[in-house]
Amino acid sequence: MTGHEGDTARHRKPLRADAQRNEDKLLKAAATAFAREGAGASVKDIARAAGVGVGTLYRRFPSKELLIEAIYRQEVQHLCEAAPHLTATLPPQDALQTWMERFIDFMAAKQGMADALAVVLTDDSEKLHTRALLADAITHLLTAGEGGPVARPGVDAQDVLMALGGISLMAASEEQRDLATRLIDLLLHGIVTS
Repeated sequence: MTGHEGDTARHRKPLRADAQRNEDKLLKAAATAFAREGAGASVKDIARAAGVGVGTLYRRFPSKELLIEAIYRQEVQHLCEAAPHLTATLPPQDALQTWMERFIDFMAAKQGMADALAVVLTDDSEKLHTRALLADAITHLLTAGEGGPVARPGVDAQDVLMALGGISLMAASEEQRDLATRLIDLLLHGIVTS
C-alpha cells in the first residue's frame, strides 16, 4: 500500500450511524479472527461473524490489507484512550497494571496479523507515531496518581514500552499468557514507588 492509500484510510469522511455500527462489528469480528487464525482468516467468515454481507465488508475495506490496517489503528486508538479512563476509575497502580495487561492482549492480537502488518506498516514514520502515542499513554499512567506520580523517579515511558514489547514476545514464544502476567508483576515492582 502506498502512503497515499494509507492517508485515505486515515482521513475518511465520518460514516452514518448504521454504517459506523457495521464497521465496528466488522473490525471486532476481524480482530478476533486474525488473532485466532492469523492473516489467513476467511473474509467470508469475518463478514458472517459481524452479521453483514461480504459485499459490505468489501465496500468498506476493498482489500484484506486495508482491513488489517483499520483494525490496527482502531486497537491502538482504544489502547491509548483507555489510559485516562483507567486513571479516572482505578487506583494508579491498578490502572497501570490493567493497561499493561491490555497492551499484552493487543500485542497477542497483532501477532496473528504480523505478516500482513509487515506489508501494511512499511512506513517508519507510522511506526514511530504509534510508539509515541503508546508512550504518551504510559506517561499519563505513570504520572496520574492523586498523591503524585505512581512511578519512581527516572522511569521512562519508552523503556516501559520496550519492556512490555519484550514481555509480549517472550509470552508468545512460550505460548503462555499467564507468563506475561507474572512478568508484568515483576516490571511493576521495578517501576512503582514504594
